[in-house]
Amino acid sequence: MSAAPVETFDAHRGLLFSVAYRILGSVAQAEDAVQESWLRWDRADRSEVADPRAYLVKIVTRAAIDQRRGARAEREVYVGSWLPEPLLAERAPDVADDAARADEVSMAMLVVLETLSPLERSVFVLREAFGFGYAEIGDIIGRGEAAVRQLAHRAREHVRARRPRFEPDRKVRREATERFLAAALGGDLNALMETLAPDVTLWTDTGGKVRAPRRPIRGADKVSKAMERGMRTAPAGLTMRIVEANGGPALALLDGERTVSIVFLEVLPESHLIGELHVIANPDKLARVTLG
Repeated sequence: MSAAPVETFDAHRGLLFSVAYRILGSVAQAEDAVQESWLRWDRADRSEVADPRAYLVKIVTRAAIDQRRGARAEREVYVGSWLPEPLLAERAPDVADDAARADEVSMAMLVVLETLSPLERSVFVLREAFGFGYAEIGDIIGRGEAAVRQLAHRAREHVRARRPRFEPDRKVRREATERFLAAALGGDLNALMETLAPDVTLWTDTGGKVRAPRRPIRGADKVSKAMERGMRTAPAGLTMRIVEANGGPALALLDGERTVSIVFLEVLPESHLIGELHVIANPDKLARVTLG
């Protein structure tokens, strides 16, 4: 096999992963979609491919849509809250210095995108995140332009109605994360309370494999007590540090080199208090999270 097909695919690999992750909310599934795309690209008659980028985006999008549809049954029997798989900064160079792109892969936004149908989410991602035209998207998903425009309209209205109300500014989020970390490490319940909005909500994703609340906890008093109880009963030797994930700062809880959980703090724009906490503690979703 000549090097050209490999070089062409590798040149677009980052784009393909970015598209797949935004559609799937899973690093593992996005990697599977990229791998399936390579297999299809390797078998394709490339002499008939006028635009390799468009062709590769088409096959990775269709692979991701198929995976989304196949995951419905699994989500129905999932134990507790389901949250997207965390995406560390080194896997997302396209969002490193771009606030708009960081917002696209924020945990809060991905949670909203989970409520869209597979086609709506794919159209929204291709249009809003990557700027594809309606006709191009129609070719990618196998729909007419009018149908694509309707899907895009429905998706935008849905996202607009549920769009996260949180502060995307990295400096503000970093400062809030540092305050929360200091309070947590100090075991100071009052200081922890001071970082939380009165109506804060805590979501924990364990997949039923780790002991933790399976339903959302609402209210600063209940959330702070739940966090304090978790820290008090945690095994000795755990450490916490700030990491970059999903376009902003997050907290990593570590047992030696093993990542126990990743915590995303969503900050309200006016008060700079924490409005939501998304805790990912399902070991399956952390298996690919390695922190040096």
